[in-house]
Amino acid sequence: MASHLDEKATMRVEVGENATPLMTGTMEDRYDMTRIGKKQELLRNFQFISVLAFTTVILATWETVLYTISYGLVNGGLAGLIWTFIVAAIGMGTVVLSLAEMASMAPTSGGQYHWVSEFAPPSAQKFLSFLTGWLSTLAWQTGIASGSYLTASQIQGLILLNDPSYAFERWHGTLMVIATAIIAISLNIFFARQLPRVEILMLIMHFVGFFAIIIPLWVLAPRTPARTVFTEFQNNGGWPNLGLSVLIGLTGPLYSMIASDCVVHMAEEIRDASRILPLGMVWSMIISAVSGFIMVLTFCFSIGDIDSAVTTPTGQPYIQVFYNATDSHAGTTIMTVAIMTMTLSNTVNNVASASRQLYAFARDRGIPFSSSLSQVKPGWAIPLNAILVCFFVTCILSLINIGSTVAFNAIVSLGTAALFSSYAISISCLLLKRWRGEALRQRRWSLGQWGAPVNIAALAFLSLFYFFSFWPLFTPTEAKTMNWSVAIYGAVVIFAIVYYYTHGKYVYDGPVVLVKRDL
Repeated sequence: MASHLDEKATMRVEVGENATPLMTGTMEDRYDMTRIGKKQELLRNFQFISVLAFTTVILATWETVLYTISYGLVNGGLAGLIWTFIVAAIGMGTVVLSLAEMASMAPTSGGQYHWVSEFAPPSAQKFLSFLTGWLSTLAWQTGIASGSYLTASQIQGLILLNDPSYAFERWHGTLMVIATAIIAISLNIFFARQLPRVEILMLIMHFVGFFAIIIPLWVLAPRTPARTVFTEFQNNGGWPNLGLSVLIGLTGPLYSMIASDCVVHMAEEIRDASRILPLGMVWSMIISAVSGFIMVLTFCFSIGDIDSAVTTPTGQPYIQVFYNATDSHAGTTIMTVAIMTMTLSNTVNNVASASRQLYAFARDRGIPFSSSLSQVKPGWAIPLNAILVCFFVTCILSLINIGSTVAFNAIVSLGTAALFSSYAISISCLLLKRWRGEALRQRRWSLGQWGAPVNIAALAFLSLFYFFSFWPLFTPTEAKTMNWSVAIYGAVVIFAIVYYYTHGKYVYDGPVVLVKRDL
């Protein structure tokens, strides 16, 4: 141990000419960057409270519960919403614990693909790492479009509430998606150094908004009997049996708790990352699960007329529930704007995570135009080119919405399955090392003897979640109700494999080749 500490004390990490303590971080940070063979190019200005805020805001669990509530109302009913949320929270909890331990072992913006490169068997390291990198890139790029689209949809729903004569046009939504993306991109470029402070402000808004929603609902909304809320399941999707319907309804709760790896991709901007990063991930999951469950309970007890909520012309059941409770356009508007603001905040953080993940993967030459995408603009300390590409991809995806909302929804929804895949591959590699009795990296946050059981539970839950993430909400299905994400997911995986064997394997070695195993 003494020699290990001596190594850290004399450690030098490659940084820019004008390096400051804000850039180099703590001794542990310098050790971690030197061990993985990377140059410190980003500012380490995130600390525990901003890490907690960043993750909590991007999870946006209680907000997401509201605008994905239709999944559970169709498949599972009110009781299904309650119990599937509990299952999803427990399952994603084991996943987050597993990811947090790996983040402590190797706190790097690469995240999953880097961990696979380090932990996978040597014969599979290169290919599995490459595939995981592509899956993660796919998930985070579609995540920006998804967040922007949710913001746009809520704006249109609010307009329709206040002006019933308003006619939905797909190009309206596309323009709103682009406008939302412009705001998110601008904040990431021009307020990058203030982003940790902005995160704290967003976290305050997150909690204020939470109470601004639940208090009016508990005071003003009609009460649904407890027996109905906890015991009456429904199969409104036309599936052969109730159990299958409830499992398909898992999609909503899962969507509200996925993406805990978001802050992993900010690892090289966190001070004392190997300790703060896992703590922030775990505590944000706890906060999000508790607040999300309270919101689910509140909504189920306050929903009133379920049919009016499901068939609302606003397209957003929660907006109709707000209006039924308050009987006020002004009150409903204020409550909805609070959620829209947090959805926009979520998109801002989505851009930050997606751009850092893209930057890291390009740094390891995993994607085309790597030399450009891995550049950090001098004096800016942000991967500007990667951020601009995120904006370009979002704009391209939003244009698809003009031609077909079905195609657009299929593309943005496949991010869930892509993230589940990246989680499963990385956790499997870690579990395999444990199974073989191989030494694991030193870490400052460890699952200890619970490591293997937690990893096994995480993989079991991920298998279930992954399988049902491709199912449509209704049967029988037709072109406009089919979940086409499975086809697009398969196409992207095939493309990544073909690209690997035709080009990638000749330029991509994986981050493991730079790792100094003697440290």
